[in-house]
Amino acid sequence: SKYMKERLLLYLFLTLGLMSMKAGDTTSITIKGYVKDADGHGIKGVVVNNGTNFTTTDKNGAWTLPTDTLTSKFISISTPAGYVLPAVNGIARGFYKDVRTAMKSAQNTFVLNKRTKPVTRFHYIAISDPQLRTISDQKRWKTETVKDIMHSADSLRRTGEVISVTLGDLVFDNMPFLKSFEASLRSNKLTAFQCIGNHDFNKAYAGAVNLKPGAVNYAEKNFCNQFGPLNYSFNIGKVHVITINNINYKGNHKYEETIMPADIEWLKKDLSYVPDSMLILINMHAPVWNNYEKKDNITNAEELKAVLAGRNVHVFCGHTHFYENVVVTDKLYQHNIGAACGAWWTSNMNRCGSPNGYLIADIDGTNIKWSYKGTNRPPEYQMRVYKVGEFRTQNTFVVANIWDWDTHCRVVWYQDGKYMGRMEQFSDDDEMFLRTKPLPAQMCKTRHLFRAKPTGRYRNIKVVFTNRFGKEYSQTIVNEGPRPAITDFKMKK
Repeated sequence: SKYMKERLLLYLFLTLGLMSMKAGDTTSITIKGYVKDADGHGIKGVVVNNGTNFTTTDKNGAWTLPTDTLTSKFISISTPAGYVLPAVNGIARGFYKDVRTAMKSAQNTFVLNKRTKPVTRFHYIAISDPQLRTISDQKRWKTETVKDIMHSADSLRRTGEVISVTLGDLVFDNMPFLKSFEASLRSNKLTAFQCIGNHDFNKAYAGAVNLKPGAVNYAEKNFCNQFGPLNYSFNIGKVHVITINNINYKGNHKYEETIMPADIEWLKKDLSYVPDSMLILINMHAPVWNNYEKKDNITNAEELKAVLAGRNVHVFCGHTHFYENVVVTDKLYQHNIGAACGAWWTSNMNRCGSPNGYLIADIDGTNIKWSYKGTNRPPEYQMRVYKVGEFRTQNTFVVANIWDWDTHCRVVWYQDGKYMGRMEQFSDDDEMFLRTKPLPAQMCKTRHLFRAKPTGRYRNIKVVFTNRFGKEYSQTIVNEGPRPAITDFKMKK
Protein backbone atom coordinates (compact mmCIF):
# COMPACT_ATOMS: atom_id res chain seq x y z
CA SER A 1 0.00 0.00 0.00
CA LYS A 2 0.96 3.62 -0.41
CA TYR A 3 1.02 3.93 3.40
CA MET A 4 3.49 1.03 3.71
CA LYS A 5 5.74 2.48 0.97
CA GLU A 6 5.81 5.83 2.77
CA ARG A 7 6.69 4.10 6.05
CA LEU A 8 9.49 2.14 4.37
CA LEU A 9 10.89 5.24 2.68
CA LEU A 10 10.78 7.12 5.97
CA TYR A 11 12.55 4.22 7.72
CA LEU A 12 15.28 4.10 5.03
CA PHE A 13 15.67 7.86 5.13
CA LEU A 14 16.12 7.83 8.92
CA THR A 15 18.49 4.85 8.87
CA LEU A 16 20.66 6.33 6.12
CA GLY A 17 20.61 9.67 7.90
CA LEU A 18 21.86 8.09 11.11
CA MET A 19 24.48 6.02 9.24
CA SER A 20 25.82 9.04 7.40
CA MET A 21 26.02 11.14 10.53
CA LYS A 22 29.71 11.44 11.39
CA ALA A 23 30.85 11.00 14.98
CA GLY A 24 31.82 14.67 15.14
CA ASP A 25 28.34 15.93 14.20
CA THR A 26 26.27 17.50 16.94
CA THR A 27 22.76 16.26 17.53
CA SER A 28 21.39 19.31 19.23
CA ILE A 29 17.84 19.21 20.48
CA THR A 30 15.87 21.31 22.95
CA ILE A 31 14.93 19.58 26.19
CA LYS A 32 12.27 21.12 28.39
CA GLY A 33 11.02 20.50 31.88
CA TYR A 34 9.95 21.89 35.26
CA VAL A 35 11.08 22.20 38.84
CA LYS A 36 8.07 21.99 41.17
CA ASP A 37 7.36 21.59 44.86
CA ALA A 38 5.44 18.67 46.35
CA ASP A 39 2.12 20.52 45.77
CA GLY A 40 2.87 20.93 42.06
CA HIS A 41 3.71 24.64 42.22
CA GLY A 42 6.56 25.81 40.01
CA ILE A 43 9.77 26.99 41.73
CA LYS A 44 11.33 30.10 40.21
CA GLY A 45 15.07 30.77 39.82
CA VAL A 46 16.43 27.22 40.10
CA VAL A 47 19.70 26.73 38.20
CA VAL A 48 19.52 23.87 35.67
CA ASN A 49 22.39 22.60 33.49
CA ASN A 50 23.26 19.79 31.07
CA GLY A 51 27.00 19.81 31.71
CA THR A 52 27.52 22.55 29.11
CA ASN A 53 24.59 24.96 29.03
CA PHE A 54 22.95 26.58 32.04
CA THR A 55 19.59 28.25 32.57
CA THR A 56 17.21 29.18 35.40
CA THR A 57 13.55 28.31 35.83
CA ASP A 58 10.87 30.93 35.12
CA LYS A 59 7.99 31.89 37.42
CA ASN A 60 6.17 28.65 36.52
CA GLY A 61 9.26 26.55 37.28
CA ALA A 62 9.78 25.87 33.56
CA TRP A 63 13.24 25.45 32.00
CA THR A 64 14.52 24.94 28.45
CA LEU A 65 18.01 23.71 27.53
CA PRO A 66 19.52 23.29 24.06
CA THR A 67 21.36 20.00 24.47
CA ASP A 68 23.92 18.13 22.41
CA THR A 69 22.83 14.55 23.06
CA LEU A 70 26.21 13.20 21.97
CA THR A 71 28.14 14.97 24.72
CA SER A 72 25.59 15.72 27.46
CA LYS A 73 24.91 12.77 29.77
CA PHE A 74 22.68 14.37 32.42
CA ILE A 75 20.45 17.32 33.17
CA SER A 76 20.83 18.37 36.79
CA ILE A 77 19.55 21.05 39.12
CA SER A 78 21.40 22.96 41.83
CA THR A 79 18.95 22.46 44.70
CA PRO A 80 18.16 25.87 46.26
CA ALA A 81 18.81 26.42 49.99
CA GLY A 82 15.09 26.65 50.75
CA TYR A 83 14.48 23.03 49.71
CA VAL A 84 15.45 19.64 51.12
CA LEU A 85 18.31 17.88 49.31
CA PRO A 86 16.58 15.10 47.36
CA ALA A 87 17.67 11.59 48.32
CA VAL A 88 16.51 7.97 48.42
CA ASN A 89 17.53 5.98 51.52
CA GLY A 90 20.10 8.67 52.28
CA ILE A 91 21.77 8.47 48.85
CA ALA A 92 21.62 11.75 46.88
CA ARG A 93 19.08 11.23 44.07
CA GLY A 94 16.41 13.18 42.25
CA PHE A 95 18.63 16.14 41.33
CA TYR A 96 19.56 14.72 37.90
CA LYS A 97 17.94 13.05 34.88
CA ASP A 98 19.58 10.95 32.18
CA VAL A 99 19.61 12.91 28.89
CA ARG A 100 18.54 9.80 26.92
CA THR A 101 15.42 9.53 29.07
CA ALA A 102 14.79 13.29 29.15
CA MET A 103 14.87 13.67 25.36
CA LYS A 104 11.95 11.23 25.06
CA SER A 105 9.83 12.96 27.69
CA ALA A 106 7.75 16.12 27.58
CA GLN A 107 7.56 16.34 31.39
CA ASN A 108 11.05 16.13 32.96
CA THR A 109 9.84 17.44 36.30
CA PHE A 110 12.18 17.71 39.27
CA VAL A 111 10.21 17.64 42.52
CA LEU A 112 11.61 19.33 45.63
CA ASN A 113 10.25 19.51 49.19
CA LYS A 114 10.25 22.92 50.85
CA ARG A 115 12.22 23.15 54.09
CA THR A 116 10.07 23.85 57.14
CA LYS A 117 12.73 26.25 58.47
CA PRO A 118 15.96 27.64 56.99
CA VAL A 119 19.24 25.86 57.76
CA THR A 120 21.88 27.82 59.63
CA ARG A 121 24.01 24.99 61.00
CA PHE A 122 24.88 21.64 59.41
CA HIS A 123 27.63 19.01 59.50
CA TYR A 124 29.79 17.92 56.60
CA ILE A 125 31.63 14.60 56.60
CA ALA A 126 34.40 14.34 53.98
CA ILE A 127 35.68 10.82 53.27
CA SER A 128 38.60 10.14 50.97
CA ASP A 129 39.66 6.93 49.21
CA PRO A 130 37.80 3.93 50.65
CA GLN A 131 39.36 2.13 47.66
CA LEU A 132 37.57 -1.21 47.89
CA ARG A 133 39.19 -3.96 45.86
CA THR A 134 38.60 -7.17 47.85
CA ILE A 135 35.88 -8.68 50.02
CA SER A 136 38.22 -8.08 52.97
CA ASP A 137 38.47 -4.34 52.11
CA GLN A 138 34.70 -4.22 51.85
CA LYS A 139 34.29 -5.86 55.24
CA ARG A 140 36.71 -3.44 56.93
CA TRP A 141 34.99 -0.45 55.25
CA LYS A 142 31.56 -1.56 56.51
CA THR A 143 32.49 -2.84 59.98
CA GLU A 144 35.06 -0.17 60.82
CA THR A 145 34.62 3.02 58.76
CA VAL A 146 30.89 3.09 57.98
CA LYS A 147 30.01 1.96 61.49
CA ASP A 148 32.13 4.82 62.87
CA ILE A 149 30.70 7.39 60.42
CA MET A 150 27.12 6.43 61.30
CA HIS A 151 27.95 6.61 65.01
CA SER A 152 29.34 10.15 64.47
CA ALA A 153 26.33 11.12 62.31
CA ASP A 154 23.96 9.96 65.05
CA SER A 155 25.35 12.46 67.54
CA LEU A 156 25.96 15.21 64.96
CA ARG A 157 22.38 15.27 63.71
CA ARG A 158 21.15 16.47 67.08
CA THR A 159 22.59 19.88 66.16
CA GLY A 160 22.04 19.94 62.39
CA GLU A 161 21.60 18.01 59.18
CA VAL A 162 24.50 15.74 58.15
CA ILE A 163 25.90 15.56 54.62
CA SER A 164 28.69 13.22 53.56
CA VAL A 165 30.79 13.28 50.42
CA THR A 166 33.21 10.59 49.30
CA LEU A 167 36.12 12.28 47.50
CA GLY A 168 36.83 9.60 44.90
CA ASP A 169 38.38 6.13 44.72
CA LEU A 170 35.27 4.61 46.22
CA VAL A 171 36.55 1.37 44.69
CA PHE A 172 39.92 0.12 43.41
CA ASP A 173 39.11 -0.60 39.72
CA ASN A 174 36.43 -3.05 40.88
CA MET A 175 33.35 -1.77 39.01
CA PRO A 176 30.80 -4.24 40.49
CA PHE A 177 31.68 -2.90 43.96
CA LEU A 178 30.22 0.54 43.08
CA LYS A 179 26.74 -0.84 43.69
CA SER A 180 27.59 -2.42 47.05
CA PHE A 181 29.48 0.75 48.01
CA GLU A 182 26.29 2.72 47.52
CA ALA A 183 24.33 0.18 49.55
CA SER A 184 26.83 0.49 52.41
CA LEU A 185 26.00 4.20 52.90
CA ARG A 186 22.20 3.88 52.89
CA SER A 187 20.79 5.29 56.12
CA ASN A 188 18.39 7.80 57.63
CA LYS A 189 21.25 9.62 59.37
CA LEU A 190 22.87 11.55 56.49
CA THR A 191 22.65 12.46 52.80
CA ALA A 192 25.55 10.88 50.88
CA PHE A 193 27.12 12.42 47.77
CA GLN A 194 30.01 11.03 45.68
CA CYS A 195 32.92 12.38 43.64
CA ILE A 196 34.81 10.32 41.04
CA GLY A 197 38.47 9.29 41.49
CA ASN A 198 40.93 7.68 39.07
CA HIS A 199 40.14 4.16 40.35
CA ASP A 200 36.38 4.68 39.80
CA PHE A 201 36.90 4.81 36.02
CA ASN A 202 36.55 1.52 34.14
CA LYS A 203 40.12 0.80 33.08
CA ALA A 204 38.92 -0.97 29.90
CA TYR A 205 38.04 2.41 28.32
CA ALA A 206 39.18 6.01 28.11
CA GLY A 207 37.06 8.80 29.55
CA ALA A 208 34.31 10.16 27.27
CA VAL A 209 36.27 13.38 26.67
CA ASN A 210 39.01 11.31 24.99
CA LEU A 211 36.65 9.32 22.75
CA LYS A 212 34.53 10.17 19.72
CA PRO A 213 31.35 12.00 20.81
CA GLY A 214 28.53 9.56 21.38
CA ALA A 215 30.77 6.55 22.18
CA VAL A 216 28.62 3.83 23.75
CA ASN A 217 31.26 2.72 26.26
CA TYR A 218 33.43 5.15 28.22
CA ALA A 219 35.41 4.88 31.43
CA GLU A 220 33.06 6.82 33.73
CA LYS A 221 29.88 5.05 32.56
CA ASN A 222 29.68 2.61 35.51
CA PHE A 223 30.10 5.43 38.01
CA CYS A 224 27.56 7.65 36.22
CA ASN A 225 25.00 4.83 36.08
CA GLN A 226 25.30 4.53 39.85
CA PHE A 227 25.66 8.15 40.96
CA GLY A 228 24.81 10.54 38.10
CA PRO A 229 26.81 13.52 36.81
CA LEU A 230 30.49 14.00 37.65
CA ASN A 231 30.00 17.76 38.08
CA TYR A 232 27.09 19.06 40.15
CA SER A 233 26.26 21.55 42.88
CA PHE A 234 23.69 22.29 45.58
CA ASN A 235 22.94 24.92 48.22
CA ILE A 236 22.34 24.55 51.94
CA GLY A 237 22.07 27.47 54.35
CA LYS A 238 24.59 30.11 53.24
CA VAL A 239 26.79 27.51 51.58
CA HIS A 240 27.20 26.48 47.93
CA VAL A 241 28.65 22.98 47.51
CA ILE A 242 30.33 21.90 44.25
CA THR A 243 31.68 18.52 43.16
CA ILE A 244 33.94 18.49 40.10
CA ASN A 245 35.98 15.85 38.28
CA ASN A 246 39.72 16.54 38.09
CA ILE A 247 40.91 13.29 36.52
CA ASN A 248 41.48 13.16 32.74
CA TYR A 249 41.29 9.40 32.24
CA LYS A 250 43.15 7.91 29.25
CA GLY A 251 42.35 4.23 29.92
CA ASN A 252 44.21 1.29 31.48
CA HIS A 253 45.28 3.19 34.65
CA LYS A 254 46.71 6.10 32.63
CA TYR A 255 45.40 9.50 33.67
CA GLU A 256 46.37 13.08 34.33
CA GLU A 257 45.35 15.14 37.36
CA THR A 258 43.79 18.20 35.71
CA ILE A 259 40.49 20.05 35.40
CA MET A 260 39.63 19.84 31.71
CA PRO A 261 38.74 23.08 29.84
CA ALA A 262 35.05 22.12 29.52
CA ASP A 263 34.88 21.48 33.27
CA ILE A 264 36.56 24.81 34.08
CA GLU A 265 33.87 26.45 31.90
CA TRP A 266 31.18 24.48 33.77
CA LEU A 267 32.61 25.73 37.08
CA LYS A 268 32.67 29.37 35.92
CA LYS A 269 29.05 29.14 34.80
CA ASP A 270 27.96 27.44 38.02
CA LEU A 271 29.65 30.12 40.14
CA SER A 272 28.11 32.93 38.06
CA TYR A 273 24.79 32.21 39.85
CA VAL A 274 26.37 32.26 43.34
CA PRO A 275 26.65 35.47 45.42
CA ASP A 276 30.16 36.33 46.64
CA SER A 277 28.90 36.29 50.23
CA MET A 278 28.35 32.51 50.21
CA LEU A 279 30.86 30.01 51.59
CA ILE A 280 31.96 27.65 48.79
CA LEU A 281 32.87 24.02 49.45
CA ILE A 282 34.49 22.19 46.52
CA ASN A 283 34.93 18.41 46.38
CA MET A 284 37.50 16.90 44.02
CA HIS A 285 39.70 13.83 44.00
CA ALA A 286 43.28 14.98 43.37
CA PRO A 287 44.88 17.80 45.37
CA VAL A 288 45.76 21.21 43.94
CA TRP A 289 48.22 22.96 46.27
CA ASN A 290 50.13 20.25 48.17
CA ASN A 291 53.67 21.06 49.30
CA TYR A 292 54.79 17.55 50.42
CA GLU A 293 54.48 15.63 47.16
CA LYS A 294 53.70 17.99 44.30
CA LYS A 295 53.52 15.26 41.64
CA ASP A 296 49.87 14.52 42.53
CA ASN A 297 48.74 18.16 42.20
CA ILE A 298 46.53 19.08 39.26
CA THR A 299 48.33 20.71 36.32
CA ASN A 300 46.18 23.86 36.26
CA ALA A 301 46.21 25.01 39.89
CA GLU A 302 46.74 28.67 38.93
CA GLU A 303 43.77 28.59 36.56
CA LEU A 304 41.52 27.24 39.31
CA LYS A 305 42.85 29.81 41.78
CA ALA A 306 41.95 32.60 39.33
CA VAL A 307 38.39 31.26 38.91
CA LEU A 308 37.94 31.22 42.71
CA ALA A 309 39.55 34.62 43.35
CA GLY A 310 37.77 36.81 45.90
CA ARG A 311 35.54 34.01 47.19
CA ASN A 312 35.61 32.21 50.53
CA VAL A 313 36.50 28.63 49.49
CA HIS A 314 37.39 25.32 51.16
CA VAL A 315 38.60 22.56 48.83
CA PHE A 316 38.32 18.94 50.01
CA CYS A 317 40.43 16.29 48.26
CA GLY A 318 42.14 12.92 48.75
CA HIS A 319 44.15 10.78 46.29
CA THR A 320 47.49 10.91 48.15
CA HIS A 321 46.74 8.74 51.22
CA PHE A 322 48.37 11.32 53.47
CA TYR A 323 47.15 14.34 55.41
CA GLU A 324 48.08 17.89 54.48
CA ASN A 325 46.35 21.17 55.26
CA VAL A 326 47.29 24.08 52.99
CA VAL A 327 46.45 27.74 53.66
CA VAL A 328 46.60 28.88 50.03
CA THR A 329 45.37 32.45 50.71
CA ASP A 330 43.41 33.99 53.58
CA LYS A 331 40.23 33.03 51.69
CA LEU A 332 41.30 29.74 50.10
CA TYR A 333 42.00 26.60 52.14
CA GLN A 334 42.78 23.06 50.96
CA HIS A 335 42.07 19.96 53.04
CA ASN A 336 43.95 16.96 51.64
CA ILE A 337 42.53 14.52 54.14
CA GLY A 338 43.75 11.12 55.26
CA ALA A 339 42.26 8.15 53.41
CA ALA A 340 39.51 6.00 54.88
CA CYS A 341 41.63 2.99 53.83
CA GLY A 342 44.86 4.58 55.09
CA ALA A 343 47.71 2.94 53.20
CA TRP A 344 45.39 0.68 51.17
CA TRP A 345 43.98 -1.26 54.15
CA THR A 346 47.46 -2.56 55.10
CA SER A 347 47.17 -1.16 58.66
CA ASN A 348 45.18 1.53 60.49
CA MET A 349 47.31 4.37 59.23
CA ASN A 350 48.00 6.62 56.28
CA ARG A 351 51.42 7.07 54.72
CA CYS A 352 52.09 10.10 56.97
CA GLY A 353 51.12 8.25 60.14
CA SER A 354 47.67 9.86 60.45
CA PRO A 355 45.00 7.29 61.32
CA ASN A 356 42.46 5.88 58.86
CA GLY A 357 39.50 8.19 59.21
CA TYR A 358 37.46 11.10 57.86
CA LEU A 359 37.03 14.84 58.36
CA ILE A 360 34.07 16.35 60.20
CA ALA A 361 33.30 20.00 59.44
CA ASP A 362 30.80 21.98 61.49
CA ILE A 363 29.31 24.81 59.45
CA ASP A 364 27.33 27.65 61.02
CA GLY A 365 26.27 30.39 58.61
CA THR A 366 29.48 30.93 56.62
CA ASN A 367 31.77 29.93 59.52
CA ILE A 368 33.49 26.55 59.24
CA LYS A 369 35.35 24.57 61.90
CA TRP A 370 36.68 21.05 61.51
CA SER A 371 38.55 18.19 63.08
CA TYR A 372 39.77 14.82 61.84
CA LYS A 373 38.08 11.73 63.26
CA GLY A 374 40.26 8.61 63.40
CA THR A 375 38.24 5.45 62.73
CA ASN A 376 37.59 3.63 66.03
CA ARG A 377 39.34 6.46 67.88
CA PRO A 378 37.90 9.01 70.30
CA PRO A 379 37.50 12.54 68.84
CA GLU A 380 40.31 13.69 71.18
CA TYR A 381 42.82 11.46 69.35
CA GLN A 382 44.64 14.20 67.40
CA MET A 383 48.33 13.25 67.81
CA ARG A 384 50.76 10.41 68.39
CA VAL A 385 53.66 11.12 70.76
CA TYR A 386 56.90 9.11 70.73
CA LYS A 387 59.13 8.75 73.76
CA VAL A 388 62.87 9.41 73.49
CA GLY A 389 64.42 6.51 71.56
CA GLU A 390 61.22 5.31 69.87
CA PHE A 391 61.46 7.44 66.71
CA ARG A 392 64.66 5.91 65.38
CA THR A 393 65.91 8.78 63.17
CA GLN A 394 65.30 11.24 66.06
CA ASN A 395 66.35 9.03 68.95
CA THR A 396 67.28 11.79 71.43
CA PHE A 397 63.98 13.63 70.91
CA VAL A 398 60.39 13.37 72.02
CA VAL A 399 58.43 13.45 68.73
CA ALA A 400 54.78 14.38 68.11
CA ASN A 401 52.90 13.60 64.89
CA ILE A 402 50.02 16.11 64.62
CA TRP A 403 48.17 15.54 61.36
CA ASP A 404 45.55 18.34 61.47
CA TRP A 405 48.29 20.96 61.88
CA ASP A 406 48.40 24.14 59.82
CA THR A 407 50.24 27.46 60.11
CA HIS A 408 47.60 28.83 62.52
CA CYS A 409 48.20 26.06 65.10
CA ARG A 410 50.53 25.93 68.11
CA VAL A 411 52.51 22.94 69.44
CA VAL A 412 54.23 23.35 72.83
CA TRP A 413 55.71 21.01 75.45
CA TYR A 414 56.14 20.73 79.21
CA GLN A 415 58.77 18.78 81.16
CA ASP A 416 57.51 17.71 84.61
CA GLY A 417 54.92 20.50 84.47
CA LYS A 418 57.39 23.22 83.45
CA TYR A 419 56.63 25.08 80.19
CA MET A 420 59.49 24.47 77.73
CA GLY A 421 58.28 26.42 74.68
CA ARG A 422 57.33 25.51 71.13
CA MET A 423 58.33 22.19 69.60
CA GLU A 424 60.47 22.27 66.45
CA GLN A 425 58.79 21.26 63.22
CA PHE A 426 60.68 18.87 60.93
CA SER A 427 60.17 16.59 57.94
CA ASP A 428 60.63 12.80 58.00
CA ASP A 429 58.95 9.43 57.49
CA ASP A 430 56.58 8.60 60.35
CA GLU A 431 58.13 5.95 62.61
CA MET A 432 54.92 4.02 63.23
CA PHE A 433 54.17 3.81 59.52
CA LEU A 434 57.72 2.53 58.84
CA ARG A 435 57.07 -0.28 61.30
CA THR A 436 54.21 -1.54 59.11
CA LYS A 437 56.96 -2.35 56.55
CA PRO A 438 55.58 -0.27 53.64
CA LEU A 439 56.81 -0.63 50.08
CA PRO A 440 59.29 2.11 49.05
CA ALA A 441 56.63 3.72 46.80
CA GLN A 442 54.24 3.96 49.78
CA MET A 443 56.65 5.90 51.98
CA CYS A 444 56.42 9.67 52.22
CA LYS A 445 58.03 12.51 54.09
CA THR A 446 55.58 14.49 56.16
CA ARG A 447 55.97 17.93 57.73
CA HIS A 448 53.38 17.53 60.48
CA LEU A 449 56.10 16.20 62.82
CA PHE A 450 57.41 18.12 65.87
CA ARG A 451 60.34 17.40 68.18
CA ALA A 452 61.83 18.51 71.51
CA LYS A 453 64.93 17.39 73.41
CA PRO A 454 64.32 16.78 77.13
CA THR A 455 67.10 17.79 79.53
CA GLY A 456 68.47 15.89 82.52
CA ARG A 457 66.28 13.51 84.49
CA TYR A 458 62.51 13.86 84.16
CA ARG A 459 59.36 11.94 84.96
CA ASN A 460 56.93 13.03 82.23
CA ILE A 461 56.59 15.08 79.08
CA LYS A 462 53.32 16.71 78.03
CA VAL A 463 52.63 17.88 74.46
CA VAL A 464 49.83 20.44 73.91
CA PHE A 465 48.40 21.04 70.42
CA THR A 466 46.16 24.11 70.08
CA ASN A 467 44.28 24.07 66.79
CA ARG A 468 43.36 27.14 64.76
CA PHE A 469 40.01 27.38 66.59
CA GLY A 470 41.68 27.55 70.02
CA LYS A 471 40.77 23.98 70.99
CA GLU A 472 43.49 22.25 73.02
CA TYR A 473 44.50 18.60 72.78
CA SER A 474 47.23 17.13 74.96
CA GLN A 475 49.10 13.90 75.51
CA THR A 476 51.41 13.01 78.37
CA ILE A 477 54.06 10.31 78.24
CA VAL A 478 55.70 8.88 81.33
CA ASN A 479 59.44 8.18 81.24
CA GLU A 480 59.24 4.54 82.29
CA GLY A 481 60.43 1.51 80.30
CA PRO A 482 58.96 0.38 76.97
CA ARG A 483 55.24 0.67 76.33
CA PRO A 484 52.80 -1.15 73.99
CA ALA A 485 51.55 1.99 72.21
CA ILE A 486 54.33 1.86 69.62
CA THR A 487 52.55 -1.11 68.02
CA ASP A 488 49.11 0.48 67.97
CA PHE A 489 48.76 -0.25 64.28
CA LYS A 490 47.81 -3.76 65.47
CA MET A 491 44.97 -2.05 67.33
CA LYS A 492 42.47 -4.49 68.83
CA LYS A 493 38.93 -4.24 67.53
